[in-house]
Amino acid sequence: MTSPVAFVACAASLVLGLSACTSKPESSSTSSAGTSAEVTSAPVIPAAGGACPTAAPASDAAAEWTLSGSSGSVAVTGSTATAAPRIDVTKPFTVAQTQVQTLQAGDGAVVPDTATVSVCYMGVNGRDGSVFDSSYERGEAVDFPLTGVVPGFQKAIAGQKVGSTVAVAMVSADGYPEGQPRAGIEPGDTLVFAIKILGAS
Repeated sequence: MTSPVAFVACAASLVLGLSACTSKPESSSTSSAGTSAEVTSAPVIPAAGGACPTAAPASDAAAEWTLSGSSGSVAVTGSTATAAPRIDVTKPFTVAQTQVQTLQAGDGAVVPDTATVSVCYMGVNGRDGSVFDSSYERGEAVDFPLTGVVPGFQKAIAGQKVGSTVAVAMVSADGYPEGQPRAGIEPGDTLVFAIKILGAS
């Protein structure tokens, strides 16, 4: 059994590790050519009072962003008030440059480059379609400063409005150029995130 102190210490390292490339989370993988990533588990420090929907998205929900990559493709359906996002990968999916898409524009303040944000997010590896981290699985948002995350996460969030749902397909250089082996992330892997921006300060 894991003690609460050990869980919090592990969660803190994973938030920084997956968002700031300083730790190595657990891995998962799939083996089919096309995969659908919904929700899996990995501990993270929750935001104060923020909740992320945990229900699976409707199977007939239309993709809000479809992107053909240098290889493969991805289709992203953003989260709703009651359902987590869906990321469908035709693998291996790679991009030559980081691309950001606003799925649903929010009506809040514009997020500055140096803000601390509260978000719900799901990260999927384009190489194999596996979910390597998801606050939706935990049902709780996470807070972090944009100055302490990987460049691709900064590019996705800074300049967006609070309340927006965004997706990003990031090159390895904007994510984990040296990989994160325990998360199943290898050097060169393209990563895809679906993100809901709940707040910024």
